[in-house]
Amino acid sequence: MAAKNKKMNDAESLEKLHDANLKIEKEIRKVIIGQQEIIDQLLISLFSRGHCLIIGVPGLAKTLLISTLARVLDLKFSRIQFTPDLMPSDITGTEILEEDMSTGRKAFRFAKGPVFANIVLADEINRTPPKTQAALLEAMQEHMVTAAGETFVLKEPFFVLATQNPIEQEGTYPLPEAQLDRFMFNLWIGYPDFQEEISIVKSTTSDYVPQLEKVMNAEEILTFQDTIRKIPVADNVIDFAVRL
Repeated sequence: MAAKNKKMNDAESLEKLHDANLKIEKEIRKVIIGQQEIIDQLLISLFSRGHCLIIGVPGLAKTLLISTLARVLDLKFSRIQFTPDLMPSDITGTEILEEDMSTGRKAFRFAKGPVFANIVLADEINRTPPKTQAALLEAMQEHMVTAAGETFVLKEPFFVLATQNPIEQEGTYPLPEAQLDRFMFNLWIGYPDFQEEISIVKSTTSDYVPQLEKVMNAEEILTFQDTIRKIPVADNVIDFAVRL
């Protein structure tokens, strides 16, 4: 009886996930025109506990898509603009010296960096040296950060979305194969078609400001992630995946 109830609960959870997925897409559609496949894969990655690398030329709304997703979900969001002079401590955080005004005592306090968020946008990740890239990639793999001699566990869910420009390669640091493996999806954003471009021009030349509603919180996302992990995978599917 308990097993039957558990199956029913999992089925109900999947049905709720389907409904929530449609609501998320509906809210994103208020801002983003087209890119249906990219949106679908972003949500698959989110609920499968993966990370995404999004590649596309400037002007295709990569950053806007990610920030819109963050606004729709009731999660903490941070953006890191990767530049050649970015340091690992700019990502993970740094120690600062503070003085207690009442006692005059001084002590170091760790100020957490932008990686301590649920959704992290790593904008133009290939603009910064490998040493700095590694600071983020470690957090992606381990879901924790080591800094100031301590280890800090990142709050779940933890979802990294990195962007990359494929045409301007001068002064960039391409991600090595081992680091690319940290991403579940490598997504290429293409140009919108003619009708989508017309819709984009109409929306960007009007005074309409879409009002987005928050659809899902962290606890609900974690529940859906756990449900997805319980879905069995057939042996022939595993064999096919390994042979690829």
